[in-house]
Amino acid sequence: MTGTSSTLSQFAALSFDCYGTLIDWETGLLEALEPMLVHTSQRPSNTQVLQAYAAAEGEAEAAHPAAPYPEILSRAWLTLANRFGIADDEAERERFAHSVGNWPAFPDTSDALKRLQRRYKLIILSNIDRASFAMSKRRLGVDFDRIITAQDLGSYKPDPRNFEALVAAVEEMGMARQKLLHVAQSLYHDHVPAKAIGLSTAWIDRRAGMAGGGATLAPREEVQPNFRFTTLAELADAAEAERG
Repeated sequence: MTGTSSTLSQFAALSFDCYGTLIDWETGLLEALEPMLVHTSQRPSNTQVLQAYAAAEGEAEAAHPAAPYPEILSRAWLTLANRFGIADDEAERERFAHSVGNWPAFPDTSDALKRLQRRYKLIILSNIDRASFAMSKRRLGVDFDRIITAQDLGSYKPDPRNFEALVAAVEEMGMARQKLLHVAQSLYHDHVPAKAIGLSTAWIDRRAGMAGGGATLAPREEVQPNFRFTTLAELADAAEAERG
């Protein structure tokens, strides 16, 4: 479903957020946090856990923009342990900090990426470190034309620098920014800053029909993506339909 007069066939490259868009990070987070949660006197709901994680991660990334993502996860673990009244377990915290490789891909991700790769250059723009993404990449099933991580830049989305680096990479590939469509679940991390520098965006609304923002902070301002789909498969279907 589109929100503007844009068409998918006008783009030559797609850039993707990974975690929340391609990788089911909420399922991964909940599974990785379960060893902590079993020690709570009254287990919080999944909604409460994800909302608490969103705040903890956001605080850690804002305070430590150059820290690699495993350190962000470690700091978030400590915040959550304090929030839920659990003593820190260093071994469990270390395991959580390196759990990204266990987080599953959404069921439609690999096939949709393969279909989209027939028509577009594919780019990753992720709040992650290179080693963690390498573990997730095995679940995605494609090779990307460019991978840009928070580790490369020393900053985390929604920092504008991450999107400026994305535009620079696209221009180095011989394309204007108008030929790039940024594809992401998070309005906060991706759509607001991407639209602020003039990029077109496609919202993969993985939480359609669910209350709240889950593990993602609420956007600080209203934003209107150019397209909205509830799965990546819907985006691939629409792209194929446009091109016949």
